[in-house]
Amino acid sequence: MGGELNAATAKEYTLVHARFLDAHLDEAFAVIADMVVRPLMADLDAEREVVLEEVALYEDSPSELIHDYLAETVFWEHPLGRQIIGTAASLKGLDEPALSAYHRQHYVSPAIVVAAAGNLRHERIVELAQRHFGQNGAAATAPEPPLRRPRARHDAYFMRKDTEQFHVCLGAPAMSRDDPRRFALSVLDTALGGSSSSRLFQEIREKRGLVYSVYSYTSLYADTGLVAISFGSRPEGLAEVMELCTTELRRLAETLTDEEVERTKEQIKGQIVLSMESPSARMNRLGRGILMDLEIRTLDGMLAQVDAVDREAMVALAQEFYDVEMWSAVCIGPTAEPFQATVGGYKWWDPE
Repeated sequence: MGGELNAATAKEYTLVHARFLDAHLDEAFAVIADMVVRPLMADLDAEREVVLEEVALYEDSPSELIHDYLAETVFWEHPLGRQIIGTAASLKGLDEPALSAYHRQHYVSPAIVVAAAGNLRHERIVELAQRHFGQNGAAATAPEPPLRRPRARHDAYFMRKDTEQFHVCLGAPAMSRDDPRRFALSVLDTALGGSSSSRLFQEIREKRGLVYSVYSYTSLYADTGLVAISFGSRPEGLAEVMELCTTELRRLAETLTDEEVERTKEQIKGQIVLSMESPSARMNRLGRGILMDLEIRTLDGMLAQVDAVDREAMVALAQEFYDVEMWSAVCIGPTAEPFQATVGGYKWWDPE
């Protein structure tokens, strides 16, 4: 059909998605449904080897691996601290009965959300969903009660790898995704390090040329969230970059201006509008909203939520979540000494 078909696993859901010509809707929908509700579980050993290769590739990508280390440090005993991809040991222990039992429990129609965008009719998507999914199983097991939000801890971890750069992440727990303040957090994060005009990017890369990549981000979940900063640095610049990051955190609440807030809000509104030009982005927004029980807002509604953010709300969030004294730090690098010099104490990372 000349289309694209792929799948992804996030912390709280799995996703099978496709993009294709509208003329192939019926056939493409049938293929996707077949994969989701009637997998053969064939060639399990071969697929296991493929994923083990993916694990090895991931272990060789410190700029990606560092984020899992931060999640494990910040979330501690919370399930969100676990790596999505698993480990070589956990993958080798999986067999067909275990996978089939998991699939029968969770991949049933009461738990499945179908989202679509493009040249289509809603009624036709409903017809296809009823035909291919119907009532293919009992309702999934009721979710467990929300977990206690992890307490902020000031920990530092280091893992030695033969890398040219030191890869560093700083972070702390934040709000859950249904918190009404999430729009203000998005504006605050963008001002701190979410764009090329942000404080971190301008101070560390543009003015001093100390890094190629430095940015902040947020990840919001059902029970809790994460605020974080990430960068890569050569050994000689590590201490200065760490100092600049912590300085920006300390001064964030006190130095926000109305002009900076308005400029950042306009930037986010532009990103929202441009993202709506992509059918894939529209599909993902609809699917995540229904799956996570969030209100599906119109474009005007989303822009109004951003417009409603004010400096006082951002200052309050900066004081609550961006207290550098409660942030943890993780680092991957060739030797511990440069990292040790930037933090009060640290522990060696033991992935096993």
